[in-house]
Amino acid sequence: MKEETISLIASILEIPKEKITEKTNLINDLELESLDLVDLVAAFEEKYNIEILDKDIKSLQTVGDIINYIEKKNV
Repeated sequence: MKEETISLIASILEIPKEKITEKTNLINDLELESLDLVDLVAAFEEKYNIEILDKDIKSLQTVGDIINYIEKKNV
């Protein structure tokens, strides 16, 4: 799950996956913009067959937050 998530983020943002860890902050470290976030959410929803609610998106600040969120949704 962790490696898949990091690889997906790296692919969408077109950055080396070695620069991404669970502690990486999406906005401060990766300079994620709103359009990038929409792309990421859509990719996670499709890959893991989950729905990420709009109200939950603001709580996803780090890569670790995303991994934990997806793991909880996939239970």
